[in-house]
Amino acid sequence: MSIRHRILAAAALLAACVTAASAQQLVTSVSSHQVLINSSYTGDELVIFGSIEQGAGPPRQDADYDIVVTVTGPREDLVTRRKERVLGIWANVDSRTFLQVPSYLAILTTSPIDTIASRDTLRRYQIGLDNTILTQRVGFDIGDVVVDDPFRKAFLRVKTSQGLYLEEQGAVTFLSRHLFRADIPIPALVQLGAYQVNVKLFADGKLLTQDNSMIDVRKVGFEQFVASAAREHGFLYGLATALMALATGWFASIVFRRD
Repeated sequence: MSIRHRILAAAALLAACVTAASAQQLVTSVSSHQVLINSSYTGDELVIFGSIEQGAGPPRQDADYDIVVTVTGPREDLVTRRKERVLGIWANVDSRTFLQVPSYLAILTTSPIDTIASRDTLRRYQIGLDNTILTQRVGFDIGDVVVDDPFRKAFLRVKTSQGLYLEEQGAVTFLSRHLFRADIPIPALVQLGAYQVNVKLFADGKLLTQDNSMIDVRKVGFEQFVASAAREHGFLYGLATALMALATGWFASIVFRRD
């Protein structure tokens, strides 16, 4: 086969792959792309809607679709400590640092996770808390650990109890054959910053397509003023705080002075 024929064959194969991959497309929308936090904020809930659109490729017949919605918050370093009783006193005896893990992680699916795809596929796309990579510093080594690692289990337990990590199977519901929705809880303890919303479409254990959008969580009102002042004018903010503390102490001494 000549080089020209090989190039044409490769181009035809690439075109066929692109056509097959574009057989389905996801169109998603979040009810609000901003979460505004003030002094009375106790949590919120956003709604994501999505539609499975038919692309240029041949339509799938009788396809059973699965949807996976993953919301990931800003990343952070966290330390998990293990306590033991030493001479009758509870003390920290060991610790583990988690490196650049999501501060918030919500995984919402239409079906039980282990029925969506193979274990290797779930691990590759980090679908489910057990399949999420949580990098740790173990001595001089850095990497993920086994699912049953006690520090990993303790980390997930704390995050889950705070409402910052959740895995809800069946939380994504189909309103019709190609229209779906899911509720995204935003608890009061979330960090400020950009949150990524990723929606994956599976069928027959294979990833067909995915779509991404963003949510911005930020403070408003007096809280935003204080945060901006502390960040942009640190010296003046510290000076004002010290003066306010002195003034409060002086005022209290006047009010509660005994003659």
